[in-house]
Formats: sequence, C-alpha cells, structure tokens
Amino acid sequence: MSRAVGFSRDAVRGWAGILASAVLVFLYVRGGAGWVLGFVALAPWLRTLDAAPTLGRTLLNAWAMSVAFTLAAFPWFGAAIGHYAHVGTPMGLLVLLIAAPVFQPQFIVFAWVRRLLRARGAVLCALAGAAAWVATEWLVPKMLGDTYGYGLYPSRLLRQAADVGGTAGLTLLLLLVNEALAAALARRGEGARAVARPLALAMLVPVVLAGYGWVALAGLPAPADKPLRVGLVQSNIADYERLRQEKGADAVVREVLDTHYEMSHGAVAQHRADAVLWSETVYPTTFGHPKSIAGAELDQEIQGVVDELKVPLVFGTYDRDEAGEYNAAAFVNPGTGLLGFYRKTRLFPLTEYVPAWLDSAWLRQLLPWTGAWLAGNGARVFPLRLADGREIPVLPLICRDDVDPSLAVDGARLGARAIFTMSNDAWFTTYPQGAELHQAAAAFRSIETRLPQFRVTTTGFSAAIDPTGSIVASTQMGKRTLVIGDLPVMEPPRTLMVAWGDWVGQAAAVFLGLLAMATGVQRWRRPSLAGSPAAAALPANVAVLPPAVRLAAGVLRTFARVSLLAMALVFLFGDGPFRSNNFAQIRVFTAFFVAPELVAWCLLQAFAARLSLEGGLLVLARGRSRLELPLAEVAAVEPWRWPIPGNGACLRLGTGARWSYGLLHADPAGLARAIEAAGGAPVQERLSLRAHTYAQVRRAIQRGWLEHPLLKFGLFPLLLAIPAFRVHQLIVFGSGFGEYHVYGLAAYLKAFAIWWAAWTIAVVICAAVLRAVTEAGTLASLWLKPAGALDARWWLDRLGLAALYLGLPAWLAMKTLA
Repeated sequence: MSRAVGFSRDAVRGWAGILASAVLVFLYVRGGAGWVLGFVALAPWLRTLDAAPTLGRTLLNAWAMSVAFTLAAFPWFGAAIGHYAHVGTPMGLLVLLIAAPVFQPQFIVFAWVRRLLRARGAVLCALAGAAAWVATEWLVPKMLGDTYGYGLYPSRLLRQAADVGGTAGLTLLLLLVNEALAAALARRGEGARAVARPLALAMLVPVVLAGYGWVALAGLPAPADKPLRVGLVQSNIADYERLRQEKGADAVVREVLDTHYEMSHGAVAQHRADAVLWSETVYPTTFGHPKSIAGAELDQEIQGVVDELKVPLVFGTYDRDEAGEYNAAAFVNPGTGLLGFYRKTRLFPLTEYVPAWLDSAWLRQLLPWTGAWLAGNGARVFPLRLADGREIPVLPLICRDDVDPSLAVDGARLGARAIFTMSNDAWFTTYPQGAELHQAAAAFRSIETRLPQFRVTTTGFSAAIDPTGSIVASTQMGKRTLVIGDLPVMEPPRTLMVAWGDWVGQAAAVFLGLLAMATGVQRWRRPSLAGSPAAAALPANVAVLPPAVRLAAGVLRTFARVSLLAMALVFLFGDGPFRSNNFAQIRVFTAFFVAPELVAWCLLQAFAARLSLEGGLLVLARGRSRLELPLAEVAAVEPWRWPIPGNGACLRLGTGARWSYGLLHADPAGLARAIEAAGGAPVQERLSLRAHTYAQVRRAIQRGWLEHPLLKFGLFPLLLAIPAFRVHQLIVFGSGFGEYHVYGLAAYLKAFAIWWAAWTIAVVICAAVLRAVTEAGTLASLWLKPAGALDARWWLDRLGLAALYLGLPAWLAMKTLA
C-alpha cells in the first residue's frame, strides 16, 4: 500500500509540475511583461524530470510536456487547422495535440539527453540538455519556425543579443537559467550557500543580456542618408474563395486591384512614398506570363498604374516556368517594366506544396485544398530604383521565409540594405496571437542582420520595423489601412549572425557529438587480463556436438567465412558483374555465405542444450532428455585448438579417454573452474601458453553497442543506402522519387530494398575483412610480444570499428561528390 501511495504522490507531483509550467508558458507567450516568465516557466517541469525514476517515465513526462506546451502556446494553430481544412476547431485541436511531439520534438530529445547524463553532474547535464534542445530545432526545422527565445521579443534590451546568436542563442540562455532555478529548488534543503550559487548564475544571464543590449543600442550608427519611405497596402480583403462564390472571379479580381490602385495612389500623391508594397499573392495569377488575353490586359493595366505612380511597385503574384508554378514577388519599375521575380523558398507543408514522397492522387482527393507550388532556390537581392536616383538593394521575403534566419543572413551577405516582407496572414484574422508571433519572428530577422524591414500583410499586422526590432508604424488586425513607413537605410554593422550564420544550433550539435565521442572513449578504456569477466559466470546455453556434427558445422562455417574474404578480393581486384550488379551480389552472397551459415546454425541449434552443475553431476538437458556425467570422472578440460565452429572444449576423463561429445562453450577456462568449484576433482585446462593467452585476450575485450548486429548489419547499411539510392534515382530518373513517379510505389520500394541488401552485403564483407585483420594482428602480437597482445587487440578492434563506421561513409561521400 505504501508503494502505491508513494507512486500516486509522485504522479501527482509530476502532473502538477507540467501543469505549472504550461500555465507559465501560457502567460509567457502572451507578450507584454510576461516575457520575464521565460526565465522561470520551465523550472517546475525540470523538477519533475529529475524525479522520474526510469527512462520510460522520463520520455512519457517529456511527451506530456510537449502536449501541454503546444496547448498553452499554440491553441490558435489547432483552431486555424480546423478552419482551413473545414473539419472544425475541436478536430483541428485534436490533430495538433496528437502531433505535438512532431511539432515540438525538442522536448523528447532534451529529456532523453538529460537522463543519459544525469549521473555526470548538474552542470554537464544542463549544458547537454540545452544543446540538445537547440540542436534538434536546427536539425528538424519546425513548421512555424518557433523557438522558446521568441518570447523575449517584448524586451527591447534583451532581444538585441539576437545579433550574436539569433533566437537559438536566446533559447539556449533561457534554458540554462531555468536549469539553474531548478537546481536551486532541488538544493533548498541544503542551506543558503547551496542555493546561492545557482541563483547567482540564473540572475547573471538577464543582467548580461541587458548590458549587451544597452551597448548594442548605443553602438548603432546614426542615420545619415535620406530615409526610405514605403507605402504598405493592407487591403483587408481575404477569403478569396468565398468572395468568388458570392461575386464571381472577375468581380473579385476587379475589387482587389481597384482597392490596391486607390490606396497606392494615396501613398504616393498624399504621403510621397518612394515605393509601394502589396501583400503576398495579391495578384492571383501569373504576372508576366499571362494564361489568357484577360490576364495579359491585367498585366498591362498594372504596368500602366506603376508608370502613372512613377515609383517602383513590389507585390505578391505567381511565376511559372516549364517545371511548374511558384509563389513569387514581382519587382516592377515605372517605364522599364518587370525587373524580376523572387520565388518563395520556404513553402508551407500541404497548403502550398506536398512532399514528393507523400504526394498522390488519393491524398489530393482526400485533401482537395493541398497546394502544388514549387520552392524557390534561396535568397535574392533586387535593386529598388527610386525616382530621386537612389538605388537600394532590397531582400524580398514571402510569409514563412521570415521564420528562417538563414535567408535573411544570406540576403545581408548579398548586400541588401532593407528587407521587404510580404505575407497573407488572413488565416490569423480570428487568432491575432498567431499574427503577433509571426510579426515577432520577422522582427528578429531585422535584429540579426541590423536591416530595416517593411512588412505588409493582407489583414494585419503590417509594420515598419527598424534595425533594433522596434515597430515604428503598424496596423490593427482586420482593418483596411495604408501604412507609411519611414526608415533610414545605410550600410549596417556586420553582426556575428551575418558573419557566422545561424551558428548556435550547429555548435550545439558539434558539442553533443564531441561529448558522445568522449563518453565512448571512456567506455572503451583498455581492459586488463586480470579484469576480464569472471569465469564462474557459467553460460547455460551450450551445444553438445558429436565429432561428425562438429566437423560438418565447422566446414560450413569455415566455407562461409572464407567465401566472404574471397568476395572482398573480387570487389578489390576482380572484374565482372559481381562488382556492379546488385542482383549478382545478392545471389552469390546468398549461395556462398548465407546458405552455409544458416545450415551450420541449424545444426548447432539441433544439438543445443542447457548446461548445469548439480549434485556432483554435469547435466546437459534438452527438453525431457538429459545427459549426465559425474564431475569426479572429469580430469581435464581441453579447449579446442581451433575455435571451429566456435569456442569450445573436449572433456578428458580419469581413464585417459576423451568423452564422446564436444561442448560448444564460450569460456572453456571458466567451465574448468566452475566444475572444480562445484565439488569436482581439480581439473586442468590443457592448452599451450600462447593459445591460453589468445583465448584470454579475446574474452577480455568487451563488445559495445557499436557491434550489436541490428545496428551494424541493419541500421548502418540502411543509413548508407538512403543517400546512395537517392543519387541513383537522380542519375537514372532525374529526381529523388523518379522511379516512384514512373513505375509506382511497389517498384520504388523494391528497388530500395535491393540497394539496402547490397549495402548490407558490403558492410558484412568489410566487417569480415576487418575481423580477419584483427585476429591476424592479435596472433602476430602473441608471437612477437606476448605482453603487448592485449593492447594490440584493443587498438585493432577500435581501429576496425572506426574504419567501418567512418571509412564507408567517407568513401560514399567521395564517390557521390565525384
């Protein structure tokens, strides 16, 4: 009963900690003064993680927190999903919560890494956990591009540090502060001094951030040139599909264009704007590539308006080429016409495009609202030619592009002096919190690059954002508004983000890799013969082999292993179909290795038994059959001179004759000592000194997880087969999924299975060669320097693993690049 009550209390504390963190996150993401809570919001959850007794409970806790975090921070996204997919808000929320670990995978990885390193000390555990969080967000980009550090946007001072490490850097620091507070809570019973150190570290981070922000703001150059004045047209015309059904397509296009014409004339005539910016896809067809006579007339009409305004116009439209259509931004100049297009790079999954591996007719029939746009090829900078003769390099971004720091950084490196952002945030109209988050994400791109930004959306929020991330002019949600943004344009100071890119996530991944390597090296410490496994741990499963069976199994296994070495020679020096034909490789491998190895295994299984020592007897049992030998009759254990078909021994009886059965046994020396310990007469292990040392050396080297068969011969070949198969598809079919599109899913999967099998064969053959080198090197060291045999074996084993796990990927990379 006490255990049940204790478990119940632990469970209640765990759920209470998750709930407390969810409530604090809910307040944190609401903005305003709530940004302060970012430093404490995760601390209750971290306390529950530390209390989880098992890895399973830890991962369950992390899953629950990912769901709670999603519900606290993004309920509007679930509602938006339900509205967009026409399934209702409850179903949209359900989909979002079910997919929470996919939307927020960093919680799972963070908790797992902390659990693995909990015994290594609080500091390393906190650093590794924070690194795992930001590395996961870098490796697995999120649909919304969100990260925990975005919540610091309301603090003008603290957000300035984003020009050093981006929002990932802010997330990392927030996590470390939460870790320090959780550590202080854990030590509160140890006295004030124990609590003071983590509290001091927690307080130091916001102080340093504020100090850096003050210095950064003071160091920004004063504007010297004439500011850029841009008119941002927020038309508040949304839900085109509904309007088409009510008014007809032509009437809707007419209303949209006339509204934008009128507001653009006001921006130039009344407010003297240098340029005009319209929102994403405001022109819902292909500008410059008309699909009809009416489309060509509308193109000419827009050009006529631009000529009349005498200022450049940048607006959202479609572009197309022989490959397909793109969500694009068009730059149109008065007089000279179309300057060029920027094609949106970061498309929204499903709504704008469907990944090739998922795209199919049945999916589009099930989800008719899925998009079919193609992605652009990265950042581009266009010259904005103004009427007064100035030419300002401008980086355009469309909607989801502005949540990717790398695009803004690339634009700054290309020489951009301003950012033009276009979005259609109409789906946020009922959920303004989503639009606020999107605007905050866009503002961080200005902080990271120190570039001014003009941002226009269909329904709000449109804004002019200065290089500090401050909004100097903005709109309300759901209102037709003309925003006039005046921002200075100059050569920006070069930030660390522009110099190094979005480096924090990459650095965190490298740190974790080095930590894993260091941990692996520690676990690979060289053993000693004295510290080899205790021989008294007697294996229960053995094989009782008559001479003929041992001979047959030994011949089959020897044939199979020698065949692997012969295949390796053919790979290296031979010619013919075996080197290049996957089917030939599979046939030869199956006939000369798999088949004899499988027959040998079946033979050994047929004579398998359980060994035990009981009542002065050596008992070998298989089902109801028992074979008994009095221990008093055993005079010696004679290990097999050649470990074929594996390690084993013969028993020499007191009469001088050998027992008629051999024992396939991993540790003959251990068997001899176990017989003696069980009450038998002292027995001898008759083996030469070198053979005895060789057996000891082989047993002393423990096999790690890198030598687990599932990893070595299953997952590792799979990881090699994926890029190799993709290159093959690109060469033969022109795309990574070419065979799927031409011949269907079954043919595509069959082809991939063949490649996987071929790489498995390659890994098996390489492992066999490396094992042969290891054994030969060990034997050579026994003849040349027996005292160094253990060290030699250790190094040969480790170098063999390095050659396999690093050499094969390196070889594949070189072949692919070539």
